[in-house]
This record gives sequence, structure tokens and C-alpha cells, in this order.
Amino acid sequence: MGDLIRRSLQYFDYQVKYVRNYTDVGHLTGDNIGDADTGEDRMEKGAKRENTTPDAIAAKYIRLFENDIAAINLLPADAKPQATAYVEQMQQMVQALIEKGFAYTTAKAVYFDVSKARDYTALSGQKLDLNLQGAGKGDVSDPEKLHPQDFALWFFKTGVHHNALQTWESPFVSAEVQNGRGFPGWHIECSAMAKAELAETIDIHMGGVEHISIHHTNEIAQSEGANGVKYVNYWLHNEHLLVNGKKMSKSEGTSYELADIIARGYDPLVLRYFFLNAHYRSKQNFTWEGLTAAKTALTKLRTHITNWQAGNLTLAGVSGEILAAWQVRFRQALANDFNIPEALAVTWELVKADEPAPNKYATILDFDRVLGLGLIKDANPKNNHSSEIIAEIEILISKRNQARGLKDFAAADKYRDELLQKYKVTIIDNPTGTTWVVNN
Repeated sequence: MGDLIRRSLQYFDYQVKYVRNYTDVGHLTGDNIGDADTGEDRMEKGAKRENTTPDAIAAKYIRLFENDIAAINLLPADAKPQATAYVEQMQQMVQALIEKGFAYTTAKAVYFDVSKARDYTALSGQKLDLNLQGAGKGDVSDPEKLHPQDFALWFFKTGVHHNALQTWESPFVSAEVQNGRGFPGWHIECSAMAKAELAETIDIHMGGVEHISIHHTNEIAQSEGANGVKYVNYWLHNEHLLVNGKKMSKSEGTSYELADIIARGYDPLVLRYFFLNAHYRSKQNFTWEGLTAAKTALTKLRTHITNWQAGNLTLAGVSGEILAAWQVRFRQALANDFNIPEALAVTWELVKADEPAPNKYATILDFDRVLGLGLIKDANPKNNHSSEIIAEIEILISKRNQARGLKDFAAADKYRDELLQKYKVTIIDNPTGTTWVVNN
């Protein structure tokens, strides 16, 4: 969703700074999204499960995630802040909320007082008086909370959190709290990172629909309370991906990773093509039959591209022109709330249209700036790199793989970043080895 919206905005010549943050501390495990202030920290839970440290857990899964999104051709984010590097900014925001009367301190935490927020439920439209105090399960209850909906900005290293692995000193002391050491709440992280990397008011905030009622509502309240200005101009929320008509489930064997897709012989870009078939505000149902249909369609599209390019070569270098009327239709689809399925349908209409092949070829490569299917790569696999450049790329890839084998992931990441910055090359790791593609 984020990649397609970003590509669409850039297609319309907007300047975009795209920030994707990582929560590597402070996200507690409750029974549902409304229990974000309860339970055990997810990072610490993972560290205990894998007998390692929270930092190592973060590094491992960020690396896996980055490799996977590169494989499905997501453009690299302009900034990728990790929460643990922004604790000072979080504390500054919490301090501002305390000083402005939006927050208060108990023996267990610093809380945001939702009664002080202006239009607290504007995003969700929910009625707070219908929410029950103590509803749902959780490991933490605080009788000093003023309202059931008040949420934690900072947890103190006390009570059930006295063994927390990730904690920082803080200025949040009171008669009840002599030592403010602890860790941030989940919601404050996003507000602090957004302000630090973008601005006090940002244009677009994305996320899943499950975040509307709690997480994003709380982001608005604390950001606008601390900064005194509107937080977000446009909220874009995506619906869920189902599997066989049901929620993804590990117990039922339907919680898939990209590695599972590759292991069954599918190109990662087939999964990307599959995702293009549903609007971001609509649920989408994953089935292996649906993925096979996506594979068939992408193969046909690639075959057309290959044939058109071969025809261009036989025409002694005759190049095509972008067909303006078709481009207008494509742009209209994007302008209609980023309607990617409609844009894909326009693409297929053009494939079958009675237009000169060179012009269809040029126009669809233009469309692929948004679709991101790597059609430019298919048309010209190594992006006209010379044999000398290709050799340099392969050497760097070899060095990266050697570093990974030695578990020197810092060095491996350095080689990966050099490949991306110097040659616009993205590395794809899969069970059969390492390949690379040139970013469009």
C-alpha cells in the first residue's frame, strides 16, 4: 500500500519524503490492539524465545524484512527510524504534555489524560462512554488512572515491568516516583519519530484499519497536545489480507512468509502482481489458486514486453512514444483514491489495443513506474550495465555473502547499501541463492 501510494504521488510529480519506522521497544502484548498498554514487551518476548537480546532481535527481523520488501520491489524508504534512537525526543514530547496539563504521573506510569484532548474520538467516531473499564485481558491495571481510556506515555521500571530489559533514565519523577527510569509507551514513539523526521504537521499517515480506534487516535491526541498544531492532513488506512477467507493463522498453517512463496516456485513479483488486484481499502483473499492466476497474468505481460522489445530492435532502434490518451486514463485511475486495480485494467486494455507496438511498449513501461513489476528490468535485464560494472557488482555481492557467512552483518549491510546507492542494485536472498535486480 505505502509503496504504491508513494509511487503514484511521484508519478504526479510530487516531491515525497517517505518514512517507515521500526518499533524496537515499548510495544506490549495485549489480547488485541486496544490492549497496547498491557502485557509483555514484544521485543523482550522475542529475545527470550530466541535466547538473545532485544537489539539482536531487532537487527535480525529488520534485515529479513528489508530483504523481503526488496524482493517485491518496494522502493527504499528515505528514512527508517528505529524507536530506540529517538527516546530523547519522546521524553521531550512527554515533558511538554506534562507541562501543558495533558499528562499526569502515577507510581506506575505517565499517562495522557484523554479528557483534555480536543475531539479525541474524531478519527474513530467511537463513544467512550460505551467502553468498559477493565474490559479485556491484561497484565497491568492502575487504580490511579483518571479515566479507563487514558494511555501510557512512559512506563516506570516497577511492578510487572521491574525486569524490563530495555530501559532509560527519564526526568519523570514525583512524590510517588523517585526514579523515573523506564521505557516509552508505543503510541508516543510514532509521534516523536514523525516530528523528528518530517514535521509537526505531516501530509499523509498510513496504517491498518485496526489502528484507527486506539493507536492513531492516541497519536493525534498527544501530537496535537504537545505541538499545538494539526498532526495529519490525510489518513489512509488499508484493510486486511485474508487467507482462504479467514484471518491468517499459524495454528492452521496459513501464516505465510515470502520464503514460503519462493519455496513453491513463485517469483516474488508474482505476489506483488497479486496485491495489485485489490484496492487498499478492500479486504483481499489470498489463495494459492489466486497466486497461480497472478503468475499466469504476469508471465503474459512479460512476454508481450519481450516481444515488443524484440520488434523494436528489428526496427533499427525506432523508439515508441507514450500514448497521451492512455496515460490520461491511467492517471485518472490513480487520482480516484489510488485505484490500482483500475490502473492495472487500463494497462491490460492497452496491451490488447490496436496501437503501434513501440508506443504500447513505451507507455506500459511508463505505467510500471507505479506498478513496480520490474518490466523495465525484463525489457533490459541489467539496465545496460557494462560487463565491467556487472563484474564490480558481482564482487560486492560475493563480499556481502562472505560477511553474512561470518555473521558480520554490519559489513554485509554496508555492502548492500553500497550496491543500492552506487549501482541502484537491490539484493534478493532466497532459498536457492542470491540474485539482484536494478531498481526502476
